[in-house]
Amino acid sequence: MKRVFVDLERCLGCHSCMIACAVEHSLSKELFKAIQETPLPKPRIEVRTTEKGDSFPLQCRHCEEPYCIDACIAGAIRKDPETGLVLSDEKKCVGCWMCVMVCPFGVIRPSLVPDKREKVAIRCDLCQDRETPACVEACPTGALFFGEAEEFKKAAGKEGGKKNALLNSG
Repeated sequence: MKRVFVDLERCLGCHSCMIACAVEHSLSKELFKAIQETPLPKPRIEVRTTEKGDSFPLQCRHCEEPYCIDACIAGAIRKDPETGLVLSDEKKCVGCWMCVMVCPFGVIRPSLVPDKREKVAIRCDLCQDRETPACVEACPTGALFFGEAEEFKKAAGKEGGKKNALLNSG
């Protein structure tokens, strides 16, 4: 199952992934139009910084046993049996934020549906309508990798066995 993986040694904390994600999930899909939308489009990935100053992007890990599914009172969250992705149906979401509260990784965020001004919970959907997620394509250092776990391990191994590589799956 394909996932987004992070090479922590390469992340500069530039937020290019966040910008690309927000634009991809905007109404216009264009940067200069997206920044004029109300409300502003929100990224499904977030760059965080450790106490030491190291940066890392964080997004939904599409857990094997997702707590968010059981917590969703509206039945808006489901796990795709074929892809293993944990997906949200914004039309069913009632904005109760139970999924936000139970996510152990803090990757589900409250938001507004841009064209309806309704409250919904948003999470990484791996850009289902694209071959490669926007965040991965936008990363200038190649810190983000989209593929199978074994592919990532091989790629990290070829580059000197990156000791700080993070597997971004549940």
